Amino acid sequence: MTMDLGGRVAIVTGAGGGLGRSHALALARHGARVVVNDAGGARDGRDGSSGPAEAVAAEIRAAGGVALANVADVTDAEQMVAMVAAAEAEWGRVDILVNNAGILRDRTFAKMDLADFRAVIEVHLMGTVNTTKAVWSGMCARRHGRIVMTTSSSGLYGNFGQSNYGAAKMALVGLMRTLSLEGQRHDVRVNCLAPSAATRMTADIMTPETLERLSPDAVSPTVVALAADDAPNGAILCAGAGSVERAFITLTKGLRVAPGPDAAGQILAGFETLSDRVGEMVPATGSEQAQWELADAREPSEQAA
Repeated sequence: MTMDLGGRVAIVTGAGGGLGRSHALALARHGARVVVNDAGGARDGRDGSSGPAEAVAAEIRAAGGVALANVADVTDAEQMVAMVAAAEAEWGRVDILVNNAGILRDRTFAKMDLADFRAVIEVHLMGTVNTTKAVWSGMCARRHGRIVMTTSSSGLYGNFGQSNYGAAKMALVGLMRTLSLEGQRHDVRVNCLAPSAATRMTADIMTPETLERLSPDAVSPTVVALAADDAPNGAILCAGAGSVERAFITLTKGLRVAPGPDAAGQILAGFETLSDRVGEMVPATGSEQAQWELADAREPSEQAA
């Protein structure tokens, strides 16, 4: 089935290279008109240039697509509002938002400057918040929207030296899950993508063979799927090297703990039991955790001796 995004308008942040460029090109190939947003900074976010965004927009137009370049800074909420307004003035709407902009300032937590921690949070988390907030009311009013938030395996599973990056990326999962609930009645669907791809963000931490196999182009079909009319809602998809997986945050059946002075000891003694994944569930909302814990149907576990 060929995906048709004809008539749709997309914004891709951080689209001047790597994954963002690949996403913008893929959306354009499927018929979307694309705002190519990129402030043109280095991998750590410093410096800036209009060159990368202009080059990708020109590439889309040369292939017969429709694109506008935009150099607004995702960390500036007013600039994001202006970017969305410009897209709506040009094409009347924004249907798709791919939050891809990001920076890296890796270091162990012990050696990391707090300014570098904040900078990464500001771009990945608040940049996504700023851009999503700018499109949200319009999407809800038009009763259609598709938003992709770029999370990471570093957020889902952790990665040495990336406490700032991992914190930001896992925060996006929480944001996505809540917005997927709030947008559902307006047909605004929000999902996360955790990509594995060779870009300038990963060029010095992967072998040449791995870099060759992990082409950004292998990830972008997942973005196209998440931009489609029949896209899922509230999912975490992982993609790389031609493979696509779905990640879940699960809840085990757990352990009943009797109140008393040995309650903490019961938890440690029963840690293997409460970690048992047989019968685990995936809560649809945060309140289901409490419902699960309050349910009388579960059998009390044996108390530690």
